[in-house]
Amino acid sequence: MTDLDDVRWQAWKAMELPEGYHAEIIEGFIEVSPTGRSSHSQIANRLRRALDRFLDRSEFAAFQATHVIQARKAWIPDVLVAPEDVEADDSEDGIGIKASAVQLIVEVVSPGSDSVTRDRTRKRHEYARAGIPVYVLIDDHDERGIVTVLTAPDPDQAIYGDELRVGYGATATIPSGPVKGFTIGEDITGPVRGGG
Repeated sequence: MTDLDDVRWQAWKAMELPEGYHAEIIEGFIEVSPTGRSSHSQIANRLRRALDRFLDRSEFAAFQATHVIQARKAWIPDVLVAPEDVEADDSEDGIGIKASAVQLIVEVVSPGSDSVTRDRTRKRHEYARAGIPVYVLIDDHDERGIVTVLTAPDPDQAIYGDELRVGYGATATIPSGPVKGFTIGEDITGPVRGGG
C-alpha cells in the first residue's frame, strides 16, 4: 500500500453522504452512487431471503448493506455470503467483513453506463483480485436479462477463469462453495425483460 492508499482510505472513512447514497473504493477511486431503485432492492431482498433458507443450519449466512474490506479498498455488494459469526472476520477497524471470509458476492446491476461498467468490469476485477470464490451478476440490462456466475478467481490476473451465463427464464446454479446447488431463477430475477 502507498501513502495515497492510506489518504484515500482516511477520506473514505470520513465521508458523510446524504441519505440514499453510498461510497466504495474501487480500483483506486472513491465512487459515490445512489442506492438501488425499488426493483433492484426487490431482487436483492428475494435473493437474500432465499439464501437464508438455503443456508439454514449451516455456519454461513447472507448479508446485505455490509462493507467488504480488502487492503484499503471497500465495497458494498448487494448480497454476500460469509460465516454467520462475522465478528471473527471483522476488518481491523470493525467497518466491515474481511474479503478473505466472503464466499459469494452478488451484484444486481443498476441502469446507466457508470453502474453497468462498475459491476460488469471494475468490480469484477476487484473481486477476482481479492479471491472472492463466486461472483454473480443479476443483470436486467444484458440482453433480455442475464445471470452471470463467475468462479475460479485468479488474483494475480484479476480475472475469473470460469463463466456461466444464463438468460432470465432459465435457472443458474451455483457450482461451488457453501451455496453449491443454490439456484437463481425467475422466482428471484422476475420474468424475462423486453428489448435487449
